[in-house]
Amino acid sequence: MNIKSLLFLILILIVSCNSKDKKSEYKHMVYHAVHDKDTAVLTLNINDKRFFGHYERSYYQQGKDSGDVRGDIKGDTLRGDFHFISNGGSWKRIPLALLKKENKLYLGTGIITTYFNLPCFMPGTPIEYNNSKFVFEEAKK
Repeated sequence: MNIKSLLFLILILIVSCNSKDKKSEYKHMVYHAVHDKDTAVLTLNINDKRFFGHYERSYYQQGKDSGDVRGDIKGDTLRGDFHFISNGGSWKRIPLALLKKENKLYLGTGIITTYFNLPCFMPGTPIEYNNSKFVFEEAKK
């Protein structure tokens, strides 16, 4: 190997080590919520435009829903889907909407329909955040 080839390989190594990894652009956040005796934990990797992570809802003495979340962020609203195994049964997918207000995330509810075989909130109908079953607060580090 000649000196030019060696320098070229070193340059490629330096550039690749300094290039930003897509995951490094995301901020890691952990949220928890309690409603009556039900609990929920939401672990998010979040940036200005997108989020992904894990969501687990535990129902008191009835099991849990556990799976992945992902979606887009527009302003103070996180919209996407929750793909999960319900109480250890089969896989399900439901739409997810969270409103960020006062350092909390409010879980939205609305009318769900199917579009191209994917569940989503019905366009033109409101998503309700005022009576959220789960209000997520950032977990203390």
